[in-house]
Amino acid sequence: MQLPKNYNPKEAEIKWLEFWEKEKIYAFDPNSKAEIYSVDTPPPTVSGKMHLGHSFSYSQQDFVVRFQRMLGKNIFYPFGTDDNGLATERMIEKMKNVKGQFMKRKEFVDLCLKTLKEIRPDFVYDWKRIGISADFSIFYTTIDQHCQEISQRSFVELYKMGRIYRKRAPFVWCPECQTAIAQVEMKDNERESKLVYMKFDTSLGEQITIATTRPELLPACVAIHIHPDDKRFKHLIGAKAKIPFSDREVKITANKDVDMEFGSGIVYHCTFGDMDDVKWMEEFNIEPIEILNKDGILNEKAGRFKGLHVKKAREAVIKALQEEGRIAKLEPIRHVVNVHERCETDIEILITDQWFIRYLDLKDEFIEYGRKIKWYPEHMKARYENWIKGLKWDWNISRQRHFGIPIPVWYCRKCNEIIAADEKQLPVDPLVDMPLKKCRCGSNVFIGEKDVLDTWATSSLTPDIAIELFKDKKIFKKLHPMSLRPQAHDIITFWLFNTVVKSYFHHKKIPWQNAMISGWALDPKGKKMSKSKGNIIDPREMIAKYSADSLRFWAAGSRLGDDLPFQEKDLVTGSKFSTKIWNASKFAFMHLSDYNLEKPAKLEVMDRWILSKLSKVVKESTENFIDYEYSHTKLEAETFFWHVFCDNYLEIIKDRLYNAGKRGKEARLSAQYSLFHTLLTIIKLMAPIMPFITEELYQLYYKNHEKIKSIHICKWPDISMIDEHAEHIGDFVVKVVEFVRKQKSEKQLSLKTPVKKLTIKAKIEEKDFDSIEAEIRAATTAEHIVFEPTRGKKTENDLEIEVGF
Repeated sequence: MQLPKNYNPKEAEIKWLEFWEKEKIYAFDPNSKAEIYSVDTPPPTVSGKMHLGHSFSYSQQDFVVRFQRMLGKNIFYPFGTDDNGLATERMIEKMKNVKGQFMKRKEFVDLCLKTLKEIRPDFVYDWKRIGISADFSIFYTTIDQHCQEISQRSFVELYKMGRIYRKRAPFVWCPECQTAIAQVEMKDNERESKLVYMKFDTSLGEQITIATTRPELLPACVAIHIHPDDKRFKHLIGAKAKIPFSDREVKITANKDVDMEFGSGIVYHCTFGDMDDVKWMEEFNIEPIEILNKDGILNEKAGRFKGLHVKKAREAVIKALQEEGRIAKLEPIRHVVNVHERCETDIEILITDQWFIRYLDLKDEFIEYGRKIKWYPEHMKARYENWIKGLKWDWNISRQRHFGIPIPVWYCRKCNEIIAADEKQLPVDPLVDMPLKKCRCGSNVFIGEKDVLDTWATSSLTPDIAIELFKDKKIFKKLHPMSLRPQAHDIITFWLFNTVVKSYFHHKKIPWQNAMISGWALDPKGKKMSKSKGNIIDPREMIAKYSADSLRFWAAGSRLGDDLPFQEKDLVTGSKFSTKIWNASKFAFMHLSDYNLEKPAKLEVMDRWILSKLSKVVKESTENFIDYEYSHTKLEAETFFWHVFCDNYLEIIKDRLYNAGKRGKEARLSAQYSLFHTLLTIIKLMAPIMPFITEELYQLYYKNHEKIKSIHICKWPDISMIDEHAEHIGDFVVKVVEFVRKQKSEKQLSLKTPVKKLTIKAKIEEKDFDSIEAEIRAATTAEHIVFEPTRGKKTENDLEIEVGF
């Protein structure tokens, strides 16, 4: 068979994408009786385009899914997009040059939905382009009616359980996004700042100095705290301190939470600098002073600083204190501040009405559920448990945005009773729809809830969202719990934990049996990629320059859970592999053109050698894939292909393939049989990693023999032909051939240069040598071979070789 001279991945990859889709190669069969392997596919956030981290982690999950498919399982591998969150909203604001908060809600929501419909196909194509073998016909978006119904139903069920409550209380707020955020949506950023030492007058006639990084909150000071064991200041407890720039006085109280070593050892309590201020407000029964608006601007309660943004107010307060001689010192510091992970704005704490899921009383149950899941790698479970142990607040699920899934409740205008939607009317928009019945007070006049659900309140239901697409099918009950949750390690606290929470409440069982946690793709220096650093690598550019297979080859180079710096040379290596397997296949297919799957009566030693080694590779590769260690499979298959198959086996059997007349038809048939099965097995081993080149090679030759539509639905290799004796003899042959090659190379001779005399002393039987002498003679171009068996003799080496030219 004549293959094209070169493999063209740009043409081939598009061709096979279209083939897979047209032939429904990856379609889930709800009527199949095969074992189901179901995947809770991460729905990527529609906030731009695929980034390198996506191609890294999605490729890794796809390696595993493709392997499971080749085991003969019925793969449930849906695909969805997450497009009801803040990231999507901000993207559309930027694309359309609008600000949602200044638009009518319906107008902005319609704009978002219209824009998403326009951009979604191109966005999803990026995932198809890297070879993700999902069934894209099982599709959802987290803003569609199907998802809205499931998300709102979850809210109603939890509300009926008494697990959801509404409370006006201090909570974390992002002034930039102007919405409440959950504990999980914060991250720590190191910032340069100043520790400001401020002087306060007291009712005892002496001044005290207080150190703070938030002087702008001075108008909201409600108390001064001193540790009761602090001998320096305990005499001040019970006295009062006067707030600069006002006539107000606040009480100086004893508080064991005060760190006597920080700053001056005296703390000023303002509402609110951090969550300690919230805790003390409740502990000391203090009335808060709210000086911040939702946009971070100080209000009239801030006095002379009204109208300033918190950052400008900070400098203004410092300047005013300096003018009055109330600054003891300014100390430059570098400290950690909490920011919103989406926009990196410093968070504030504001008193607002918010909805919460009460779950702090269930920490032990959530830890127990986590231990029922098999974690790959195992150590990632510690991140999950540490997060749960460190939880301080209930889950805030309300967001003050236009675009999102509406919280399905109304408030009775007459008695203020909260009315939850009836499940039969879901999904609803409380600003448009009305409850199905009157309030208990008899009123039928209601005010709809304006807030929407946090995106994680919906994303935490992805198992239900995907499975309920089949709720009218018999297979529905077999899909839960799912087989696998694949995801990156940075969202264990976001997505994984919250999904366990929802599954606990709604199903009383774990959502999946296995969790596969991937690492991050880093820049070549091991740094996190970001636009601000200018170190972004675009996967589309890498695919255009090399191929999707090469990009996947790079992703397979990392152990599951490990972060991997991007090195372009790894894609070069992937391309070289494609070229090598193409050329090796061209050679093989040429010599297999007349092969009809016949098995020889007897296999030659070198054929038994390659099949024995291959059997071990298959066994180890299978075990590694079962344990989600795809990188070991890739390394083993790659090493076997290059060094055992190409470097040695192909070279050694060439004489039998080309010279059937001299070596005999049976010897050639033995080589054909082993060549056919070895190359097919290599292609199958690499198919989950490099799906395009393997499909191309399969279709060019093997499909005619295997009679199966695609390599990706062929059976995973299961070969067991281990022959230790053949391996021992075969390894001896390889050592001899490699030694002669080295001698020729050192003497700068062509490999075709004849060897006049080849003398070999080795600890093998003479009959074994006779079985492979012709292979050695052909591979070394030896004209005369002298063999001396040394078995049972005292010799320094097991093998001694002399080469005479």
